[in-house]
This record gives sequence, C-alpha cells and structure tokens, in this order.
Amino acid sequence: MLGFLFGFNARLGRLHFFLGTIVLAVVMTAICFAIAATVFQQMPRGFRPTESDLMTWPVLVAIVFFGWVTFTLQAMRIRDIGWDPVCVIPGWLAFALVDSMIAGKFPSWSIGHDHHGTVAGALINLVLLGAMLFWPSGDYDESTPGFSPPPRRPDAPSPRSSAASAPAARIAQATRAEFGRRT
Repeated sequence: MLGFLFGFNARLGRLHFFLGTIVLAVVMTAICFAIAATVFQQMPRGFRPTESDLMTWPVLVAIVFFGWVTFTLQAMRIRDIGWDPVCVIPGWLAFALVDSMIAGKFPSWSIGHDHHGTVAGALINLVLLGAMLFWPSGDYDESTPGFSPPPRRPDAPSPRSSAASAPAARIAQATRAEFGRRT
C-alpha cells in the first residue's frame, strides 16, 4: 500500500526528478502567496498575526500536500538509483532527527541562531541531494523485489513423432479412410 501512496516501486530519472522539483517549488510558491494574500486580506489593519493565527486548515493541507509530494519524488528517485527507499528514507529521517536534537542541545554547533541543524546535517543533505540529481539510474533489468515468487518458465513442448496419434490410427483403420491425419 505504501508503494502506491509514496511511489516506492516507481522510478524517476534524473531529468524528471530535477524538473519535478522545480515545478513543485513553483507550485509551492504560488500556493503560499495565495494563502498569505487571503490571510492578510482578512486581518484587520495594524494586527500582527502570530504563528498560531496562521495555522489554518489551508496551511495544514498545503503542508501535508507538499510533504507528500516531496517524499514521493525522493522515494521514486532513490528507487531509480538502485537503492531501497524503505531503508534509505528512514535512515535519512533518523539522521535529520538526531541532527536536530544535537543542534537544540548544543546551540553552538547549530548553523545559526534560528536554525535547527548542524553543519554535518547540512552536508549530509547536500550529498544526498547531489546523489539524487547526478547519480546515474540503476539497471532496469533488475526486478523490483516483491512478495510473489519469480515467474515460472513454461515447459518445453513435447516432441511429436511424425506418425499419427493412436486414436487417429484406429479410426483410420476402422473406416479405411485417412480421418484425422494431416497431409
């Protein structure tokens, strides 16, 4: 089920990943501007919204949609490289979580005052993004692992003799005709 939801079994080439990422960024920007314009038109003059005022249902839907599409693009590209996205993505997320915790615990190690990551985390993200953009596609002849057994090869056809089959020979003898024989 997750394979269909997040594209774990699909493949996406380098160019399609790059163009898909650019299109997603443009769409995200347009939706963010539309949400911001709507929110600020409904606010009274002089009112400064807080973060909780901006957490409306359109913002939450946009966050879920952007996260889902980004996750799907990355999973499809990781599969195309030949890596298993079911192993790579949880490892990537675990590293990002640990990196965020380290940056919170040791603020001097974080990139900036308001940043929630370290230099090591930024380098790992840069390397993984570079791999997704520049790593060549994997071999398409390799089958995608699944739960079904490999397909069975059909049996070789049995060799036929040039003589007619036994039932056809009996019928031909009884009727004194060539019934059932091919000439």
